[in-house]
Amino acid sequence: MSGGLPAIEFMFPGAGRDRIVAAIRAGEKTATSSLVREYLGAGDPLPAVGDRGAVVDSAGEPVCVIETTGVEIVALRDVSLTHALDEGEGYTSVAEWRRGHVRFWTSDAMREELGDDFVVDDDTSVVLERFAVVG
Repeated sequence: MSGGLPAIEFMFPGAGRDRIVAAIRAGEKTATSSLVREYLGAGDPLPAVGDRGAVVDSAGEPVCVIETTGVEIVALRDVSLTHALDEGEGYTSVAEWRRGHVRFWTSDAMREELGDDFVVDDDTSVVLERFAVVG
């Protein structure tokens, strides 16, 4: 299915990824958030409209293809309710979305990737990506 497309991994393998992949496949999740620092640290380019990738499950198997339909970089304080809702993870407010994401971005696993000196605050640059399942 991947046809040479890059693998797209949401979260880390496990229950969280499985829940997110199911929401994508069901059409409930049409947006995601990441940190600019994640891309810079990995040496990866920021997403761009038209990018395609194969979403992989916890076993590393491709389950669908998504295409990026929108990208915006904002300060954490400027994430909208629309974006929080479109993440399809059950958030009902921006505050709830923020708590969940800050918890993830400051988890031990993310600290290994981002560094112990990384601080999440209102000025943290967040990549808001919109996407559609295309295969």
